[in-house]
Amino acid sequence: MIVGDEQHSPKRVTLRDVARLAGVSHQTVSRAINDKGEIDPETRRRVLDAARELRYRPSRFARGLVRPGVTTVGLIVTNVVNPFFPELIAGVIDAAEERGWQVLISSTQYKRGQEPKLLRSLAGQADALIGYLYEADDAIAAAVEGVPLVLMNRRPRDPAFGAVDVDPEAGVRAAVQHLAAHGHRRIGMIDCPNAKEPARRTVFLAAAAELGLAVADDAIVGVEQSMAGGELGFEKLHAARPDLTAVFAFNDLVALGAYRAARRIGVAIPGDVAVVGYDGLSLGELLDPPLTTVHIDKRRMGELAVAQVERLLAGETPGLALIGTELLVRGSA
Repeated sequence: MIVGDEQHSPKRVTLRDVARLAGVSHQTVSRAINDKGEIDPETRRRVLDAARELRYRPSRFARGLVRPGVTTVGLIVTNVVNPFFPELIAGVIDAAEERGWQVLISSTQYKRGQEPKLLRSLAGQADALIGYLYEADDAIAAAVEGVPLVLMNRRPRDPAFGAVDVDPEAGVRAAVQHLAAHGHRRIGMIDCPNAKEPARRTVFLAAAAELGLAVADDAIVGVEQSMAGGELGFEKLHAARPDLTAVFAFNDLVALGAYRAARRIGVAIPGDVAVVGYDGLSLGELLDPPLTTVHIDKRRMGELAVAQVERLLAGETPGLALIGTELLVRGSA
């Protein structure tokens, strides 16, 4: 179920208002109003009295789309059409359905300013949240106001959050070793510094240094995280360092852009330049030649996030769940 950002009047009474008046948590109010059980009758009465006093009206989600008696998880990703996310979303939905839960899905459309608004919107309708977010921990905490939250692809400082992150170490090291084993001594990288994921570059440089592969400053270019960025990045690398024989791309979308640029300027992959991506997107199999890539089990990421939610709802502190990476060798390198 995909939802957008709700625009509410500032005067609308929220679940949090009821919770403050009744002296209970947001989750307790949600369970009392939706008759989910496991609540002391006196507590339920106090919540319902507070709701009547404040003239609380459930939103259209609570009246229709959110099923009473069912645990609801809100999921926020950056873009539902980005090919990285469908498998992750499927993992969340499958794991939630196994538990009899439902999922509300929303997207920030890569707009950082949307994150607090979407968090507040979904926090008012869900028992817990999962977010692929970029805002700072304190801004996120202020927006969710105590609703259990699992953060994806990062390691939050706040121990109250659950977290699922990717460890790039094994996969990126395997990629560099694979290139070295095939005779590549001059390698470069198309990086995406705005993604704020420096570990890929750090591991790439460390692995290259250990194998005696010097990577000069002009052998790394920074671009936006898109096919257009990858296209521009490959053009810049080829112009500055035509001697490079292999390129590691920040992700598979960037690698796809590199393919387009290489084809346009007459560079053969892998004959002239080998290309390695990151993410393990299924679209890489459709490229000619198929893309060698560092693979992430994105469906498993979604499953782990739901398991983290389950622990949070049980009152536990789940900590960090790490998922590894591995090299998937195809035809591009």
